[in-house]
Amino acid sequence: MVYEINGKLLEKFDTVQVNERFKKREFILEKKELINGIEFSDLIKFQATQDRCQILDNINVNDSIKISFNIRGRKWEKETEVYYFTTLEAFRIDKDFSNEESSASNDGGANISNDVSIDSNEPTEDLPF
Repeated sequence: MVYEINGKLLEKFDTVQVNERFKKREFILEKKELINGIEFSDLIKFQATQDRCQILDNINVNDSIKISFNIRGRKWEKETEVYYFTTLEAFRIDKDFSNEESSASNDGGANISNDVSIDSNEPTEDLPF
């Protein structure tokens, strides 16, 4: 499932080569909402991996952006401890020229969409239904 969110790029970090086969780049989105006349701000960490690390190259801090992302989760066991991790995996970032963030903030909407779309880089499933 593909999700989208609008906000402001608060911070972006350098690409980190985790091992010879995996690299990632993390960044922070500031999402503001106006609820009952009070402004709330969420700081949300996303990551881009592999070749998608470069999608942040043309985006500047404080730019209004729209992120298309997937939610990923995994389980990790170490001795007797079990840990669960959730990752927000960005695969597309667009500059938001429509200023939708401020209008969404004014009506209190979360401005998150769960519309399904097919990314050309993701495998498609040919289901019979």
